[in-house]
Amino acid sequence: MPYQTNEMKVFAGSASLPLAEKISNYLGIRLGDCRTKRFADGEINLKIDETVRGHDVYIIQSTCSPANENLMELLIMIDAFRRASAHSISAVIPYYGYARQDRKARGRDPITAKLVANLLTTSGASRLITIDLHAEQIQGFFDIPVDNLWSFPAFLKFFSQSDFDRNEMAVISPDIGGVKRASKFAAKLGVPLAILDKRRPKDNVAEMVHIIGDVEGKTAIIFDDIIDTGRSLVEAAKMLKSNGADKIFACATHGVFSGDAKKIIAESTIEKVFITDTIYHDDLPDNIMMLSIAPLLAEALTRVRKNLSVSILFR
Repeated sequence: MPYQTNEMKVFAGSASLPLAEKISNYLGIRLGDCRTKRFADGEINLKIDETVRGHDVYIIQSTCSPANENLMELLIMIDAFRRASAHSISAVIPYYGYARQDRKARGRDPITAKLVANLLTTSGASRLITIDLHAEQIQGFFDIPVDNLWSFPAFLKFFSQSDFDRNEMAVISPDIGGVKRASKFAAKLGVPLAILDKRRPKDNVAEMVHIIGDVEGKTAIIFDDIIDTGRSLVEAAKMLKSNGADKIFACATHGVFSGDAKKIIAESTIEKVFITDTIYHDDLPDNIMMLSIAPLLAEALTRVRKNLSVSILFR
């Protein structure tokens, strides 16, 4: 039998090994064999222990903390597979770091989202697959195909199987920029949408001004893409409580949890925070629950490889 090329191979960076294992198990294939070590001075030393010539390679790696280390590891992996003559290289970045600087908000600001896009393309990536980009316009920074998946099916499945009374629920967008994301989730759940007017006097500091919509007596579900320090989320919960919300839950795609964010959330009035495993955590407090995004990503990878529609996953 002649040797078959153009097979699908999934590899994991060190930041996303648990998620990559779930994806490969869902796909029914073995996770690719590669090792990341360090030289004495800390430089990354990558070894690929199987042939990838002529294969479609998918690299699972979030650029979460330590962001610079994980980004550099991903770039080195892409370069190694390109030089090993892979047929195609898809960078699967569940959490796309450096996305919050997507424009010049002030004079002399960098646009790091574009810089990272350039680095990924130059290193040899032929496609980007990611989840809930902080700003959808970042797709335009790339000259390669980009599939920006939405995480709401994972949360929708959970709430659909739970005993929440939808007549008493409301989805909350924590700011104006997140309205489109939150409105999709609200529409799928069939519940009303409310919006918080949030101002940022400086980075990682948020002030809640007022609420657009009715939350009195409601089970409020704050729907966002990122929880970083947790302070914005807790402030949003306080404002919702002061405006008559009964219970408060939160959903966020990416649990960054910088500093003492987990402690801040654990001590808050929020009943439960749901995140996905785009960023893996194994030491979460009782009021934070992690849902797996692996089935959604695996289905998307399969559809991309077979040239099928990806948007059908979100209808």
